[in-house]
Amino acid sequence: MKLTLVGAGPGDPDLITLKGVRALQQADVVMYDALVHPDLLEYCRPDALKVYVGKRRGAYSCMQEDINPLIVHYAQQHGHVVRLKGGDSFVFGRGWEEMDYARQHGIETEAIPGISSSYAVPASAGVPLTTRGVSESFWVVTGTTKDGQLSADLRLAAQSSATVVVLMGMHKLAEIMATFDQTGKANTPVAIIQNGTLPDEQIVTGQVSNIVQRVSESGIGNPAIIVVGEVAALGDASRQVAMQALSADE
Repeated sequence: MKLTLVGAGPGDPDLITLKGVRALQQADVVMYDALVHPDLLEYCRPDALKVYVGKRRGAYSCMQEDINPLIVHYAQQHGHVVRLKGGDSFVFGRGWEEMDYARQHGIETEAIPGISSSYAVPASAGVPLTTRGVSESFWVVTGTTKDGQLSADLRLAAQSSATVVVLMGMHKLAEIMATFDQTGKANTPVAIIQNGTLPDEQIVTGQVSNIVQRVSESGIGNPAIIVVGEVAALGDASRQVAMQALSADE
């Protein structure tokens, strides 16, 4: 019996690791989340059992309290379970909870890291989280805690000079921006990236003071990542350079 946590990466199926692919090829059961690209399931053996345990706000959701015993059940009945999770399993992926539960039931465990959307999605949009003279560090904060409130860490992050990346925060965007506004950052650049690394990626940029209105006008929503900080404006510059290059080629 074995549980292998595999980080599927930020969305683009080519961004899974080779070690993650090998685990999928060896799995007897693959339990996968809503944000996992369907092409990744093609790596599974034809006889492997594929179980959807999607967790996405506003849609069908399998509760974590149900997933943990399911992992144990499938491991006991079939052998090797791969838990395929978007991004990295240990970055707001509740991977440790699943691994700990499996261990308590005598199941061998392994974690295969994935590329986290927290830094890969901004990178795909041309937004560096750190760059000399602009940002020396970055925070990664959840948009909602277990009790449905804003994290106290977000308020601390808003007071720093660091880049702040907020995951799972679109439904609280107005509250999040109000937090930054209260620290005197109304003019700080913001980039919001939906479906990052995928062909239908969409980006809306602005400032703390106007990003809520711009998002409303654009119609973008989840899944999206919020980047707050001076570096958020650099993505616009890189896209302008790319567009100029394309125009020159034509």
